[in-house]
Amino acid sequence: MIHRKHVMTVRSMGLLLLVLAMAGSTAACGNTTTTASTVSSLSIAGAVPSVGSSSQLTATATLGDGSTQDVTSLATWQSSNTDEATVSSAGVITALSSGSVVVQASYSGVTGATTVDIP
Repeated sequence: MIHRKHVMTVRSMGLLLLVLAMAGSTAACGNTTTTASTVSSLSIAGAVPSVGSSSQLTATATLGDGSTQDVTSLATWQSSNTDEATVSSAGVITALSSGSVVVQASYSGVTGATTVDIP
């Protein structure tokens, strides 16, 4: 059952699915009811920068229905050692010195991590 406060006009089905996935809600679409998928895992990918350079990382969420979604700009990023590498809120990693750091991205209550070995 959908309460009046949850009724919206849909102009783009893709936008509706994104909003529902982020909110974890359900909605009526025509004569069917769709349940938004929850995030089941988060993976991080990208090139390893050399000292003094930067590289764009990406965060990809795998949803409960098996589909994937790029959540790079929506994720919260973190470096385990900011003396060796920093990660911006957009997922850009900047290598400051050689070493090994763990980079984490969090989205919708799920955290993914990868070890980056800076040469």
